[in-house]
Amino acid sequence: MEIRPVRYDHPDAVTLDALVQQEYVRRYGDGDMTPLDPEMFTPPHGTYLIAYEDARPLATGGWRRQEDTAEGYAVGDAEIKRMFVVPEARGRGLARQILAALEADARAAGRSRMVLETGTEQPEALELYASSGYALVEKAEKFGLYRTYDESRCMAKSLVADA
Repeated sequence: MEIRPVRYDHPDAVTLDALVQQEYVRRYGDGDMTPLDPEMFTPPHGTYLIAYEDARPLATGGWRRQEDTAEGYAVGDAEIKRMFVVPEARGRGLARQILAALEADARAAGRSRMVLETGTEQPEALELYASSGYALVEKAEKFGLYRTYDESRCMAKSLVADA
C-alpha cells in the first residue's frame, strides 16, 4: 500500500468523494454541504492523501488550514476532511494510517491543533478518533458548518508537545 498526496480535484479524489457523499446520504439523508475547493488542500494550506494498493484508490483524507473564529475555529487549527475507506478495504487500518500521515503533515506545516467534525451516525469514525487521542469539545466550543446540529460531534487533538 502506498499513500500519496494528490490534488482534491484529481480523478481518483473525485471518485472517492462521490462515494463518501453517498455514504453520508445513506447515514444522514443528505451529503456534506461544506464548501471545499482544491486550493484549500494545497500546501502549505493543507494536503489531500489517497492510499493506493495495486494502483487502486482505497482510502482518502485531507486537512485544510482553518482559522475562522466566527465558525469556532482557533488560530493554528488544521481541519480533517473527507476521511473515507472503501467498504471492501475497511478493517485493515487504512484510516489510521491516513490519519497519522495527515497529523504529521499538519504538524510539519506549523499547525497546532487538529480538529474534525463527524456525526452520531458514524460510530466507527468516533471510535477511530477517540482511540487516536481526539477528545470531544464542549458544546460551546464546537466549530464548523454543522456545529449547531444535534448529531454533530466535534473533536480536537493538540499537535504540539507538552512543554
